[in-house]
Amino acid sequence: MRKLFGMPEEEKLVNYYPCSYWKGRVPRQGWIYLSVNHLCFYSFLLGKEVSLVVQWTDVTQLDKNATLVFPESIRVSTRDTEHFFSMFLNINETFKLMEQLANIAMRQLLDNESFAADRSLPKPCKTLKNVSALKRDLDARAKNERYRALFRLTQDERLDGHTDCTLWTPFAKMHVVGQMFVSNNYICFASREEDLCQLIIPLREVTIVEKADSSSVLPSPLSISTKNKMTFLFANLKDRDFLVQRISDFLQRTPDRPCALSTQSENPSPSTPPSLPPSPPVLGLGEMPQNQHYSPSLPTAKKGLLQIYQQDVPEELGPKVTREKMKEESWNIHFFEFGRGVCMYRTSKTRELVLNGIPESLRGELWLLFSGAQNEMATHPGYYASLVEQAIGKYTLATEEIERDLHRSMPEHHAFQNEMGIAALRRVLTAYAYRNPNIGYCQAMNIVTSVLLLYCTEEEAFWLLVALCERMLPDYYNTRVVGALVDQGVFEELTRECLPLLYEHMQDLGVISTISLSWFLTLFLSVMPFDSAVLLVDCFFYEGIKVIFQVALAVLHANMDQLLSCSDEGEAMTILGRYLDNVVNKLTVSPPIPHLHALLTSGINPPPEIDVFELIKASYEKFGSLRADVIEQMRFKQRLKVIQSLEDTAKRSVVRAIMTESAFTIEELEELYVLFKAKHIMSCYWGASSTAAERHDPSLPYLEQYHIDCGQFVQLFSALAPWSCGLHTNTLSSRLFRLLDQNKDSLINFKEFVTGLSGMYHGDMTEKLKLLYKLHLPPGMFTVIKSLLTWPRKECNSVILRLKHIFVIIQLQEQFIEMCKTLYNMFSEDPMEQELYHGIATVASLLLCIGEVGKKFTNNGSKKTEAQLPSAVDALQPEREDSSGEGGSGQSLVSKALAEAQLETPPPTAAGSDEEAKDDTSVSSYSVVSAGSLQCEDIADDTVLIGCMSGDAVDRRQGSAPDADWSITFEQVLASFLTESSLVDYFEKKHDIQSKITACKSLRAVERQTSTAVLSSSSKM
Repeated sequence: MRKLFGMPEEEKLVNYYPCSYWKGRVPRQGWIYLSVNHLCFYSFLLGKEVSLVVQWTDVTQLDKNATLVFPESIRVSTRDTEHFFSMFLNINETFKLMEQLANIAMRQLLDNESFAADRSLPKPCKTLKNVSALKRDLDARAKNERYRALFRLTQDERLDGHTDCTLWTPFAKMHVVGQMFVSNNYICFASREEDLCQLIIPLREVTIVEKADSSSVLPSPLSISTKNKMTFLFANLKDRDFLVQRISDFLQRTPDRPCALSTQSENPSPSTPPSLPPSPPVLGLGEMPQNQHYSPSLPTAKKGLLQIYQQDVPEELGPKVTREKMKEESWNIHFFEFGRGVCMYRTSKTRELVLNGIPESLRGELWLLFSGAQNEMATHPGYYASLVEQAIGKYTLATEEIERDLHRSMPEHHAFQNEMGIAALRRVLTAYAYRNPNIGYCQAMNIVTSVLLLYCTEEEAFWLLVALCERMLPDYYNTRVVGALVDQGVFEELTRECLPLLYEHMQDLGVISTISLSWFLTLFLSVMPFDSAVLLVDCFFYEGIKVIFQVALAVLHANMDQLLSCSDEGEAMTILGRYLDNVVNKLTVSPPIPHLHALLTSGINPPPEIDVFELIKASYEKFGSLRADVIEQMRFKQRLKVIQSLEDTAKRSVVRAIMTESAFTIEELEELYVLFKAKHIMSCYWGASSTAAERHDPSLPYLEQYHIDCGQFVQLFSALAPWSCGLHTNTLSSRLFRLLDQNKDSLINFKEFVTGLSGMYHGDMTEKLKLLYKLHLPPGMFTVIKSLLTWPRKECNSVILRLKHIFVIIQLQEQFIEMCKTLYNMFSEDPMEQELYHGIATVASLLLCIGEVGKKFTNNGSKKTEAQLPSAVDALQPEREDSSGEGGSGQSLVSKALAEAQLETPPPTAAGSDEEAKDDTSVSSYSVVSAGSLQCEDIADDTVLIGCMSGDAVDRRQGSAPDADWSITFEQVLASFLTESSLVDYFEKKHDIQSKITACKSLRAVERQTSTAVLSSSSKM
């Protein structure tokens, strides 16, 4: 594959399949190669070759469909074109792998994280033919993701295996058929029939695992006992002995947790993510640290805010209180029959109780159980307290936003009208922002967290927030709310399928995208009365995101007739807003809380009240057929669209920000941005001098988020710059990179990149020469002279005397000859090559003469303290005359001298004092910088280009003092170039960058990313 498509060794092949690629109406039989970063196709039949390379990051849509034209085909869409592949031997396997790789690429665009192979993957029991290690890795990842989503487990939980079995259910007195799943920290069971029974057994709770006697009624039984005196009986296990051995191995790795918490800090849980800081040592009584921000003695560490601020229940709510106690009793009966805690049997009966509303006294406990947060909290004791102590007092952008929103979080609730509630909310949000800086803080997190604090302690609310942000609502609360936008697209697709007439009308009004974002981000908490919305949160923690989709569809369905008669967006928003404001919970025992949104939408004749239980019931009756796996499939399609749409938005924002400072057209800037971003993306997976994550800061404006290093800039310069200098191109591009790198971090952003190109393409002759002149200034000299202009005269004079020695050493770098060499190489492929050679020879000789004349005036005006070398102009004057005599031949002596100088290295400098050597080192280590942009004002009148000798003069400079007075200014360079019409025409000539861009995009072979590591020769995968 690497040889076929020009890939580097870092590009890893996952798998390849035979198929046909439809080019026009003709199918080309060949092979499709799926690597980590590219989709490739190659065919060679009857002397015709077809080669295709598509980056996964360019894919905008991936579909599997069957039509008359393309039977059983896969369509791969990019921004520019569509590709169709068909005639697969196993189209489902191929499509699933393509989905996985496209998902990895979208994650790359979102987080700039490179793909890392799982090196801990166990070796297969038998060698699988034509299955690479990466393919096994991706298959294992897919299984792990399904397993974690099914049982709400943490991201680091890895499935070890699963097997068919039966589970004895004492509440139903029957064996339920299903599958047992075993991972490093859990034993789980899911029935084959959905919602019949589900079970999660943490290994930390297991006390006994034993094999029971087999019988014809109960073959191969396995009994598992837990600390809470529950026993689970599995049977019909195919390989019971092996299963028991695996469970035993995992139990041995599971730390004992029955005793003091001090053991936990010494032996952290295997499920602790490596990014988490270690838990603090557990303190004894009376050992409270100084200035502690969080302690177990705080009221919010023991109770939820609703219990702390519980008010007396009015007498008229007596019947409601009775009904609330009946709910509690129903749950107590359920606990007695099905168990209580993490090992509880979860059945359809459990869901019925949840849909009827969880009692306020049990809400926090059951939210923790159903979300999986209880397991994570149990395995990380002291972690929240540690985060609080580390985070409080540190000022970041996230903490600033948190402080701004603290008093906007349910201000109508009495629990957040005092410092206790506000302080608890501050601690939880700040701790999470410290834990997960990639998310930090996002608006709407404060609303959700404040509701969690009403029913949970601080630590419980923190772990519920972790479960929400990292598992149940993935990518919802990052800087671009990608997850919410993805689900917004899913909701639009569901509306089109379930309510087609309403969908067409709502699309015309543009309402769906407006309303759904707030519904999903806050789980209806910001648009519905609190007592009603909290019942939806109950269902959400048990059922997941599907219940939010169901309720949203039910709201649209209930208002369909009114919405179809709407003529504008505002009217539709008012109808939906008033409807949601009047969704009430008639069974709540809490005193009514004024809903701020209701005050804005209430009218003279408010609509009738809608019972929230009826709304939930209607959502299950009409739209309860939604499945979690179908939603995930729809999320994948929408994720491609959303992330690529965000990338397009970022591109447009960058172009708008820079278009006023550049002469390039909008189309040219957009295409340059695509090429620039592609170089950055390559560094994500092919390595570079610094990681892509270090170059990407999402908090910065789009214009400054992405950077490239010198090696990548050299590649783009060689492909796009109008000045082609042959072998000298890399040297010139490296000089330009140092000039553009204003902050000296060895990286440049897109604005700096365009600034450099714009000077070459759209500058006049003066600006182009100015750029060339600055590229050949001695390193550090421009910065030193610019800074001297701001010093007091007395200090400046003393420093200038000392700088004479520095300039002497800089002189040995042959800056003038370097500029001549650059020009010589630039002209080598021009149609007017001979005239340009003659012109540069004439100008070079003229500038040497000017330097000599300037030196003589300088020497006559001051007392000379150093011996002078023979004039360089004498060494080159015969060459100039010979050049003119030969009619400006390109093979003139000056041109030959310049060409030979390209291969020469400067001889060692004359021995000097240690102090001078230090000066040399300090100045030469600097880079040439530009003070803002490439404008003429950047070069002061005093800035000079120090020349040097050539020929015999160079050979004679050892043993005598160098010539420190020879110099030329930019004005002298410009005036000399204006004397030659061929040079004027060359630098005034306009260049078209579009042809360069087209040539760069049409390259089939993928360029290899410059890396510091030495790579071995390519070999076929």
